[in-house]
Amino acid sequence: MVGLTEAFPLNEASIHQVLETPLLEDPVRVRELLAKAREMNGLDDGDLPALMTLREPQLLQELFDTARWVKDQIYGNRIVLFAPLYVSNQCGNECLYCAFRASNLELPRRTLNQEELAAEVRCLLSQGHKRLVLVAGEDYPGEGLDYVIDAIRTVYDVRHGKDNIRRVNINIAPLDVAGFRRLKEAEIGTYQLFQETYHRETYGRMHPRGIKADYDWRLGCMDRAMMAGIDDVGIGPLFGLYDWRFELLATMQHARHLEERFGCGPHTISMPRIEPADGSATSEAPPYAVTDEDFSKIIAILRLAVPYTGLILSTRERPEVRRQVMNLGISQISAGSRTNPGGYVDDSVNGGAQFSLGDHRSLDEVVRDLAEMGFIPSFCTSCYRMGRTGVDFMDIAKPGEIKAHCNPNALSTLQEYLEDHASPLTRCQAEQMMARNFRELDPSTRELAEGMVARVKRGERDVFC
Repeated sequence: MVGLTEAFPLNEASIHQVLETPLLEDPVRVRELLAKAREMNGLDDGDLPALMTLREPQLLQELFDTARWVKDQIYGNRIVLFAPLYVSNQCGNECLYCAFRASNLELPRRTLNQEELAAEVRCLLSQGHKRLVLVAGEDYPGEGLDYVIDAIRTVYDVRHGKDNIRRVNINIAPLDVAGFRRLKEAEIGTYQLFQETYHRETYGRMHPRGIKADYDWRLGCMDRAMMAGIDDVGIGPLFGLYDWRFELLATMQHARHLEERFGCGPHTISMPRIEPADGSATSEAPPYAVTDEDFSKIIAILRLAVPYTGLILSTRERPEVRRQVMNLGISQISAGSRTNPGGYVDDSVNGGAQFSLGDHRSLDEVVRDLAEMGFIPSFCTSCYRMGRTGVDFMDIAKPGEIKAHCNPNALSTLQEYLEDHASPLTRCQAEQMMARNFRELDPSTRELAEGMVARVKRGERDVFC
């Protein structure tokens, strides 16, 4: 078996060689690559530099249009919604860009007990959320991993009227294989972890102390998770620590490695940009700040390179940026987020947050905005419960067959939200959008979706296919 620290041998030299090779903008080559991308088999790593160097407005627009087309072909017109749930901001690491770092003595520290956690879940359920990503700093209470396992059980057990959380994803520190097996047994959805930066030298500077200082332990994390039987993993760098082009190519190496070794690549890729964090000079002036135009290219290129992968956009970004890039291939977004433990129950308290948010809108406002843009806001959690995970999910997603499930599930879960939680204005806007989307579905999918929505209107809940 491959050694744990050798599980993903990132080839930095090959990336630097690509980046150091002069490359002129070639419209013929670019259009060849866009045509290749429309075959929905992905792009090779060697294809990406030609797209990363684009500056000409017409070619950029063609890149963006192709990314939206590919996303729609695979996933349909839906955007999945979720919320992060921070359970602890205690941390023993010293990440220079993060408010949670151990030396930040000004940060109010808090770890939620199970009763407080349940109250947070009830608050999110009252808003209409159905899926969460549970987040914790790397310094749990005395119970260690048991605390996280108990937290997962608490989230799943909470009921608020007809509502419950149907999928719990996890973003916590790397574990060994035995630890990941325990997460698997706790019935998590996706295990998510960001490498922060794949550039080893930069990683060392940004993480001088703590368990997280071990670059290789973190890099091999997804191998250990998948060895333990976790089918769906989520990766991504924190853009702004090093050259975004390097990070993008390294992310692709990571995705290819997982696919070659385990038969499927990452279920999701996130692309957070550094945002200001209390007490962090690095976060106020990122070493390699990413412009909005380059951020748009990152999203579009990822959509073409790994078309089957969910692309996640967080509330770090301002509403206007989120609207702009939503058309470039994003498939999941957070909404109504808080990044401090206890922040949903008492949203007047901002102390203890990990970073500053760019989008402060409520879930209802985000749902309405998506509907106005023509997207179907989705609260779907069906794939995990129907066994469409890992290789099985990829077998459906890669040929674009998953949208036969995505669109009906999006429409039925949206109808559930409209019945139980939406404001009158949001309901009106969403119903107009739904009518248009029903007309655009093929006959068999439309019949299925209409039947599912009708069942929700009659009082059924959690209707999925």
